[in-house]
Amino acid sequence: MAGMSTVRVLIVDDDPLVRAGLSMILSGDEEVSVVGQAGDGAEVPAAVARCRPDVVLMDIRMPGVDGLAATEALRRRPEAPEVLVLTTFDADEFVLRALRAGASGFLLKDTPPAQIRDAVLRVAQGEATLSPSVTRQLIAHVAAGTPPERNRAGDLLDRLSARERDVALAVAQGRSNAEIAGQLHMSVATVKAHVSRALTKLDLNNRVQVALLVHDAGLA
Repeated sequence: MAGMSTVRVLIVDDDPLVRAGLSMILSGDEEVSVVGQAGDGAEVPAAVARCRPDVVLMDIRMPGVDGLAATEALRRRPEAPEVLVLTTFDADEFVLRALRAGASGFLLKDTPPAQIRDAVLRVAQGEATLSPSVTRQLIAHVAAGTPPERNRAGDLLDRLSARERDVALAVAQGRSNAEIAGQLHMSVATVKAHVSRALTKLDLNNRVQVALLVHDAGLA
């Protein structure tokens, strides 16, 4: 996925006008190619097999199989595409569930076109897309967690080396690899290596899950 000249995108939304609008926004960018659309979560497995997307733009609320169930099923597959959740954010606990399932971030449906494009490219490169204003609301949900949940998260983070922990904390702050490199005085390649080792040690599959774990532990 990363390093490809064109990012292949599958749009999943039950509203044909939303699908058309997103397709128009993304098709005007030479770095992005819309390779397919689906109107229900039940259509996602076949659409992914047929279109081989790098990123799936996934609506949450759809008839039949919703975006949460579709994301959970998709991210369990080997070499699954990245998932970027689309939401009106009227039910943030649903977004939290999607992120825990392995979605790489989320977009509000009224996000400006340029930011949608940038989010797709960032997710395709393995970076999280977390809106600071929405992240604060998600953190509020996580902060309400029970002591056992906090203890479990803390125990998992104890698996990391001191430097990996520093990187994990920076990831939880929504910083990019380049920003983390500048903050911690290391190369971007070293940051990527630390992130990769942290994901392996924590048995997670993306940066968003690292951020949620750090928040669960009460460290951000």
